[in-house]
Amino acid sequence: MRYIILPQAIRRILPALGNQLVYMLKMSSLVSVIGLQELTRKANELVVSEYRPLEIYTVLVLEYLVLILIVSAGVRWFERRMNASEM
Repeated sequence: MRYIILPQAIRRILPALGNQLVYMLKMSSLVSVIGLQELTRKANELVVSEYRPLEIYTVLVLEYLVLILIVSAGVRWFERRMNASEM
């Protein structure tokens, strides 16, 4: 199972799993509205205390962009590595 079935299954589910991971990362900013202590909630608290929304939200957007790019690059690298081992 470890040498035959699992590598084939990982190759099949990796694109969907990567997309789901990026989706969850994007939705975590929306979940913070519900009440979880996340980046967006902390940024909202900082805007209330500092009165500088443009700068704070710009940094927040850049943080999410960097996180999503890192996760996407990692998934892409892993997909290429799994496809290279197939040959």
